[in-house]
Amino acid sequence: MNKPFKFKQFTVLQDQCAMKIGTDSVLLGAWTSVEHHPHNILDIGSGTGVLSLMLAQRCFAENIEAIEIDNEAYEQCAENFENSPWADRLFCYHAGMIEFVEEVEDKYDLIICNPPFYSEDYKTEDSSRNLARFNDAMPFEHLIYAVVNLLSRTGIFSVVIPFNEEANLIHLALKLGLFPNRILHVKGNVDSDIKRSLIEFSFDDTESKTSKLIIETARHQYTDDYINLTKDFYLKM
Repeated sequence: MNKPFKFKQFTVLQDQCAMKIGTDSVLLGAWTSVEHHPHNILDIGSGTGVLSLMLAQRCFAENIEAIEIDNEAYEQCAENFENSPWADRLFCYHAGMIEFVEEVEDKYDLIICNPPFYSEDYKTEDSSRNLARFNDAMPFEHLIYAVVNLLSRTGIFSVVIPFNEEANLIHLALKLGLFPNRILHVKGNVDSDIKRSLIEFSFDDTESKTSKLIIETARHQYTDDYINLTKDFYLKM
């Protein structure tokens, strides 16, 4: 798992990051809308920086900023940015989310986040992995507060969470004036339960559109929908 992860247009080093490249991030980076041609993008809790790199490949945003609180992950993200074809548009800051909100006056046309959302009672012995994985590192209340303060009036906030947290996050967002406009429910296969929710929020109260994505028909046999969504990134798609 510590090997560099090679995509079609960039490579991600991940040996210093507690959270490795996973399906959640790739789906979110590929699914998130850039049709509104964002100028400024913010990646909250960037980890390796893969979401920022995917968005740099997908759109012409002049300014893509990432924030990461973990020191080793921050260093690795900065290195991945420097080694990419879009180094001049990518910037990583070693900062916590609330600290960043209080210091920055900029507004962002797109905010993206694959937050730590595991809230089980137990923790592993690896403190970096705990920080990356567990809810107390980034409570949803803090995330929504940050987004409401940093998102431009016409901007989009895109996030991936466990399906069983969807109602909770939407409730918190609605209280602060953010509305779910687009939702994707992800299932591993046709017979499995919905595992993830990808949600796009904005300040516009428009009718929410929900769709679903099934990843596999059998082990390593991917659906056409999944292939079409990720083929610009995965080497073997």
